[in-house]
Amino acid sequence: MATTNATAPKGAPKKQSKGFTGIKSGLSVIACCAVIAVCIYLFGFGHISNFKGAEAATAQFSFLAEGDFEPANLMGTVYKGGFVVPIIWTLCITVVALAIERFFAIRNAYGRTSLTKFVADIKVALNNNDLAKAQQLCDAQRGSVANVVGATMKKYKEMEENTVLTKEQKILAIQKELEEATALEMPMMQENLPIIGTIVTLGTLTGLFGTVLGMIKSFSAMASGDGGADSSALSTGISEALVNTASGIATGALAVIAYNYYTNKIDRLTFSLDEVGFTIVQTFSATH
Repeated sequence: MATTNATAPKGAPKKQSKGFTGIKSGLSVIACCAVIAVCIYLFGFGHISNFKGAEAATAQFSFLAEGDFEPANLMGTVYKGGFVVPIIWTLCITVVALAIERFFAIRNAYGRTSLTKFVADIKVALNNNDLAKAQQLCDAQRGSVANVVGATMKKYKEMEENTVLTKEQKILAIQKELEEATALEMPMMQENLPIIGTIVTLGTLTGLFGTVLGMIKSFSAMASGDGGADSSALSTGISEALVNTASGIATGALAVIAYNYYTNKIDRLTFSLDEVGFTIVQTFSATH
């Protein structure tokens, strides 16, 4: 049961909810995506309706067609890609899931309103030496930038009241608080991005692995028989090679787009933190 304001101690600061900060266990996401990929592969693309003549021969099975049957459509052809297909799909679905997760986490980190407007308003409040206004803006904005600025403003006020330290020591204390607050917020923003970055390469390599396996089957089919190639085995090998190539390229491309997009968003947020931090330090230096 949530604690209400009525039961909270009088005069205690209100604890703000951080909102959605991301999924901490990337391995659990990969495991769930693997289950989904295998189910789609077996029960969807491996359904007997996707293969010629399979319904009569395997009527007792509703999800798996025999490997000797010819594909009746594109889904059957994809199924012929072999066991590498669900592996690549696991990587692809993982990219999609983590991209959605990063979207909400980074949007929460940006705060409630435009980050550009928030930074501009903070700079105006600092130039006017209106610390109360700056703190109100942070409380209303929330997000990572607002958290860092709010923590730095508290240290700013402490240094104003401090009569022991020198001006240079106070400035160093404010800068240190800014760096520490930023270091606490950055891991939340970069959570799971290394997984997406790994899939950029891993997806393409897995597709290449499937391509090699398919080509091995194709050349084995060409070498079999009395001077003639087994056309069924040859087509199966080529299908496996092409399906895995396409899936691997698509997964790698999707991972590259997601990784670069969110990396750019984090860079913009970091730049805003540096800009506000520089303004805070310069304001203190100019007014004290």
